[in-house]
Amino acid sequence: MNIQMLPDHKLSSVAPVKPFNVEKKGVELILVKDQNGVQYTNSSIISAQNHRAHDSRSTEGDRETWGKKIDFLLSVIGFAVDLANVWRFPYLCYKNGGGAFLIPYILFLFIAGMPLFYMELALGQYNREGAATVWKICPVFKGVGYTVIVIALYVGFYYNVIIAWSLYYLFSSFTNDLPWLSCGNTWNSVNCTINGSVLTNGTSYAKNKRTPAAEFYERGVLHIHESEGIHDLGLPRWELILCLVVVCFILYFSLWKGVKSSGKVVYITATMPYLVLFVLLIRGLTLPGAMDGIRAYLHIDLKMLNNPAVWIDAATQIFYSLGAGFGVLIAFSSYNKFDNNCYRDAMLTSTVNCVTSFVSGFAIFSVLGYMAHKHHVSIKEVATEGAGLVFIIYPEAISTLPGSTFFAVFFFIMLLTLGIDSSMGGMEAVITGLTDDFKILKRNRKLFTFATAFLTFLVALFCVTNGGIYVLTLLDTYAAGTSILFGVLIEAIGVSWFYGVDRFSEDIERMMGFKPGLYWRLCWKFVSPTFLLFVVIASVVTSQGLKYDEYIFPGWANVVGWGIAMSSMLFVPVYAVYKFLSVPGSFKQRIAYCITPEHEHHLVAEGNVRQFKLKHWLAI
Repeated sequence: MNIQMLPDHKLSSVAPVKPFNVEKKGVELILVKDQNGVQYTNSSIISAQNHRAHDSRSTEGDRETWGKKIDFLLSVIGFAVDLANVWRFPYLCYKNGGGAFLIPYILFLFIAGMPLFYMELALGQYNREGAATVWKICPVFKGVGYTVIVIALYVGFYYNVIIAWSLYYLFSSFTNDLPWLSCGNTWNSVNCTINGSVLTNGTSYAKNKRTPAAEFYERGVLHIHESEGIHDLGLPRWELILCLVVVCFILYFSLWKGVKSSGKVVYITATMPYLVLFVLLIRGLTLPGAMDGIRAYLHIDLKMLNNPAVWIDAATQIFYSLGAGFGVLIAFSSYNKFDNNCYRDAMLTSTVNCVTSFVSGFAIFSVLGYMAHKHHVSIKEVATEGAGLVFIIYPEAISTLPGSTFFAVFFFIMLLTLGIDSSMGGMEAVITGLTDDFKILKRNRKLFTFATAFLTFLVALFCVTNGGIYVLTLLDTYAAGTSILFGVLIEAIGVSWFYGVDRFSEDIERMMGFKPGLYWRLCWKFVSPTFLLFVVIASVVTSQGLKYDEYIFPGWANVVGWGIAMSSMLFVPVYAVYKFLSVPGSFKQRIAYCITPEHEHHLVAEGNVRQFKLKHWLAI
């Protein structure tokens, strides 16, 4: 059935109804030949076969596909499972009522996370295009494709720096005595103290800046003590520059040949974190105080569900964790075979991602329980998130264990691989999105891949200066904050309302032989856009001025940040205006051309515009 439907799909975008049937007949005869072994020589059949081959070239061109199905699955899992699964979810779960936090988290997974994940995989696979050109289904929304491509590029500017830190820590771990174990090093201050339980002014252990691990991170790696703020960056540090060069070269040689090369790299980068996580989990469970940490992680406080902040945290975490909206899922799925079961892929990969987040909490909080036990403080004193968790608290805990070098190397390999495949996904979204739109870039993919990697390297140099952490904080807050939420909201509206859920469902049926159920169609049309609107509003309302620890950013830094956010979001209205002005006809015809799929533009001249009928807007 799927084989017969494939030419229908291809011809629907390039041919009228009459040749459509001829092609179908030709394929049916060819299928009989294949099944019964009869050698047909009828010229009409040969003509149909040749027409099919020509049509395949015209619609798919020389687009490559994944070498194996597992390449695609590992790439998607590798992109979705990133550092946030380790350094953010466990702390959010602990902070927001423990097990109670799973209620809104799982709810948002089913009503928004999975539907958006499924939508992007199906959108890319059916149209076989990147994030920009996929909008041939509704040309006025092409600007949102550029929005997500630019956001993915912005993220690469600072995300690669975090990978470079991991690499620096990895190199520093190859020694008998880990450098963050003791004071007395060149980077340590006179206030450095090994007895971290001696706290002042009510400072928690996690926020104590005097421990050897904290000073290694802030003074030995970042050199933040040599900067007065974002206005005083200083020069890039050569050690981090070298690490950044290594990271960019890894990315380049992973991506330069397209999915044929990146699909093999993920066999290591996507599976290694699970091996390391398993080893760290087993070791963590054997430590004294581990069970106290796990009990704190899983405690259930249902009263926390009365707090709107808990629901906002769950909504934003499920959205960012799955990675919808960065153009990566569209890019990856565009290299799938046409009849691939992307529904099953969406369910599998999104479930693996969320389970990974939950399980990583056991590895993290078993060690936090050990730290609390060791320093005779409560779990609250050592619990933290973000860089402070993976570059200060966890390394310090590892340094006190027998075989600390082994566990440190293992841990930072995990961070390195978690970061690399997520960064690969972001760069692939940029490369696929732009090479599909500009054929000159497709013809020179290797050169363009190098240029993209080199650009991310140049901008990242600002983040490896003495005040680089301030630049990184600004980019992390604004580059992919409200702007990515806005982008996915527009994307969901474009697909579900303007292109139409019913038509999108028919596209999926052509690929897999079955239509999405009513649940998915309702989520796409009503629930997911409402969810995204809620998260966008919450993101804007809860936004505050930039801070890094005790440092408050100047007002101009916040203005620059919003400028970065707006620079990507403006592609949506600017391109819409450009498209409206560039098409011919009356005002009504221009609107029609803008919202009608490109292969149906001949219907506009006939006055048969689907979107001008009430039936289109009511369809589910």
